[in-house]
Amino acid sequence: MLTIYNSLTSQKDPFVPMEAGKVRMYVCGMTVYDYCHLGHARVMVVFDVVVRYLRSRGYQVTYVRNITDVDDKIIKRAAENGEDIHTLTERFIRIMNEDAAALGVQPPDIEPRATSSMDAIIAMIEKLVEKHHAYQGGNGDVYYDVSSFENYGALSGKNLEDLQAGARVAVDESKEDPLDFVLWKVAKPDEPSWPSPWGNGRPGWHIECSAMSTRCLGAHFDIHGGGMDLKFPHHENEIAQAEAATGEPFVNYWMHNGFVRVDDEKMSKSLGNFFTVREILKSYRAEEIRYFILASHYRSPLNYSQENLENSKSALTRLYTTLRGLTPVDSADDTCERFNASFYRAMDDDFNTPEAIAVMFDLAREINKHKQQPETANRLAACLVRLGGILGLLQVNPDVYLRDTAPGQDDTTGALSSEAVEDLIARRLKARNEKHWQEADRIRDELEAAGIILEDGASGTRWRRS
Repeated sequence: MLTIYNSLTSQKDPFVPMEAGKVRMYVCGMTVYDYCHLGHARVMVVFDVVVRYLRSRGYQVTYVRNITDVDDKIIKRAAENGEDIHTLTERFIRIMNEDAAALGVQPPDIEPRATSSMDAIIAMIEKLVEKHHAYQGGNGDVYYDVSSFENYGALSGKNLEDLQAGARVAVDESKEDPLDFVLWKVAKPDEPSWPSPWGNGRPGWHIECSAMSTRCLGAHFDIHGGGMDLKFPHHENEIAQAEAATGEPFVNYWMHNGFVRVDDEKMSKSLGNFFTVREILKSYRAEEIRYFILASHYRSPLNYSQENLENSKSALTRLYTTLRGLTPVDSADDTCERFNASFYRAMDDDFNTPEAIAVMFDLAREINKHKQQPETANRLAACLVRLGGILGLLQVNPDVYLRDTAPGQDDTTGALSSEAVEDLIARRLKARNEKHWQEADRIRDELEAAGIILEDGASGTRWRRS
């Protein structure tokens, strides 16, 4: 049975969907004012795999991932650039989608935007005011009254009294308590705004997700995910808003992926170790980055280092080399039953992708043992490709992957084109047929120096890039 580590209970809970055979899941998406960094990539890849796996188990999944396209950071960046926020956000939404597609991340079923969800946001704030969970301050802003929600702190394990004792005195005296947070901000000059019962303005960040998730999935749904950094206060505030407004439980299973570290230090712009997806793609293939993300359990810290990326590159090369020359053929027999069972057992244990990848390597070793038995090898290869597909891996033709020019390498960097390699191999074969061994060895050395590995076999010479 699938178990999920539930941040709300701090333990692995058996997964029982609210509606048999169906799963409703919401994940906090990007605030679109800059390029996606490795932390964003981890969230996208991790929950893409969760959806893929649930679907592989036969669940009908409705996956919602929002876009925050209006907030303080967006307004500030647009002003710095001298452009309107729509132009800024549309550009970075396009870039985000390009990065996600490169990483093999499938689009969510529903992708609501804050700016197109104002009716739902305003309606939820109206309910909170009506139920005395929110109030309008002297400055016109609307605030959530944290003290009005009895279970505040249940997700993060924080005690309300301790939070109040540690809170700094609010500079803004419009708030009744320093812990109260804004739901609706009164419009400032030259900022985007929408009409509301409290005057023109725009929503606070926290209310956006409560409104979008419940509008798309209903007041109560199965899974809510996001990065560990959102657990408090964002997700805590989401619970308070949604449950106070609807009077129902909000989410059954809360999933949080771990932080990203760079050479064992926290990734941050201030430390100068901040990497965007596009920067990493200049040096590594997208599938290598995806493998690197999945080689660590989603709840563990992810340590970005060149060594770990190189290890991911080598590991993927080994798997693709195993598949090379085979024609995967699905079979109804039990050839793959043992590996299927081990893979699903690993993934049923809170989506344990490192263990699932280990099963794939066990399967690769089995394939290599049967390379002289093509029928068996082809059936096992189909199993490896299918299991890899659940993780979004091994979906490229092996020859294409192994012969592709690595990122950052092209003719200007001295990398041989595929046509040039094929020409040299043909010249080497001609030299060998004419018993010009010295020339054949020279060509092989030339190819090796260019990072080309030759594999001579009964069916001819195959090659791949190192």
